Amino acid sequence: MTTPLLLPASLALTPEGAALVAEIETYLATLPVPARPAVPYVCPLGSTVRPWNAGYPTPAPTLLDRFTRRPARPVSVTVADHLQLTSRYMAAFGWTQGRLWDSAGRVCLLGAQAAVLAHGYGTPTTVLRARVQVMEVLHATGRPHASPDRYNDAPGTRQADVHHLLDRASARALSLGI
Repeated sequence: MTTPLLLPASLALTPEGAALVAEIETYLATLPVPARPAVPYVCPLGSTVRPWNAGYPTPAPTLLDRFTRRPARPVSVTVADHLQLTSRYMAAFGWTQGRLWDSAGRVCLLGAQAAVLAHGYGTPTTVLRARVQVMEVLHATGRPHASPDRYNDAPGTRQADVHHLLDRASARALSLGI
């Protein structure tokens, strides 16, 4: 047996209070629908959307960097890490052919590598060694192109092909310990 909830007299709903509640509800109904809260999207399979550089530290200037007004030192990444970050950057911002990037922010293979480098991950030497690994995979799989950029811009190449190429090159670099 449950006992009814008794409100103190000061909280009891009177006819005037009911009219006030109705007026407030009418006013709230006229307001625009609030924007969706900024929470990570969870897809039906259970994974969440993560930033392209998740798991890697953000380059931060030291006190000496701030004092001398120089950019922060790049985060040291392996060749395999650079290739993974390149693929993740391209997946996050989109893929294009025939140009480094377009007005929508989509990038080609070289544009993604340049963006990863510009965000402070790796050095130009890392990028060069990563491109060598991509070329090795292209030639080993029977797709001889003059450069990874030519492969990116080839008419039959799809975004999935570029991601697969980057994954294989990253696995190759990881197996070589670079």
